[in-house]
Amino acid sequence: MSIEFVGMIFPRQWSETRGVRSPDFDLEFIRHHARAHEHAGFDRVLIASGPGSADSLQIAAYAAAHTERLGFMIAHRPGLIAPTVAARAFATLDHTTGGGRIRLHAITGITAEPQEGDFLLDKTERYQRTDEYLEIVRRTWTAEEPFDFEGKYFNIKGAFSPVKPLQQPHIPISFGGSSDIAYQIAVKHADLYALWGEPLSGVAEQIAKLKAAASAAGVQAPRVSLSVRLILGATEELAWQRAEQILAQIKANPQFAAGSPWQKRIKGTGSERLLAAAALGDRHDRALWMPTATAVGAYGDTTALVGTPETVAQALLDYVDLGVTTFLNRGYDPLYDTVDYGRWIIPAVREAARRRKVA
Repeated sequence: MSIEFVGMIFPRQWSETRGVRSPDFDLEFIRHHARAHEHAGFDRVLIASGPGSADSLQIAAYAAAHTERLGFMIAHRPGLIAPTVAARAFATLDHTTGGGRIRLHAITGITAEPQEGDFLLDKTERYQRTDEYLEIVRRTWTAEEPFDFEGKYFNIKGAFSPVKPLQQPHIPISFGGSSDIAYQIAVKHADLYALWGEPLSGVAEQIAKLKAAASAAGVQAPRVSLSVRLILGATEELAWQRAEQILAQIKANPQFAAGSPWQKRIKGTGSERLLAAAALGDRHDRALWMPTATAVGAYGDTTALVGTPETVAQALLDYVDLGVTTFLNRGYDPLYDTVDYGRWIIPAVREAARRRKVA
């Protein structure tokens, strides 16, 4: 199986180096950025979702209309809308994007979102609700006759959708999280599990926990995705100079200033793991760099691999050796980094992985 690469698009050009994120749209940039991913050889792009953000399904529909083969990994927060409604929306998009190009990426979230009508605070319960939600979504996609569901969080009578996904048996589901209950729920529903860019030892630890959860459930473990930023330079010295420049720009961004609401956000297990690794040192393994995560409160895929294309490709292959099959890579210069990854990283990693498999 070829190594899968996933990029990321926003409603406008933005990264942590470009000031406060705004809610406005740049449709021309969405078109250019989506096409750049397609031409660079990315398999998919992630479309994020969060309180007050643009609707991820609508962004995917627009980008799909301006591309031919690019897939879309659509972040979706279980519980904010009815699961049967979500199932029909995703099934419809699976057809209208042409060729079954979508994936549902389930984001449980670390706390309630009262501004979205969500008041469920307990983390364990939030994952249990996700479990029920995804079960209903999958049954809506596959059921040939009306069904009932009675659970703790959802009660449904006579659910049925004649609109089935184009992809069979159903739209693929990916899952994110770093807590024990996240592994337990993920192995029931997901074929891909998303981790953030930790040191190799931490990633190996999480993959072992994921496999243990799958074994306990009597199912095959999902494939593993790793999300990490890439900072490239023609030489090692130039790469590290660029990294320091990026860090300075992040620190100058008022969105991430000390005491800002962003920095005060509740930290999930994944963020706590990144900050703990950062406390042990700025640099880990072959090329992993932690200060970019610390500077933004480790809110997501915020660690970076720094170096020449050869160094960064080898660092990604170190994760392949642990069992990673998918990489989510986005840059601090969104459009041009996308092009560079397509020139220097994607073909090199895929070819090296292919040679290893043959050997």
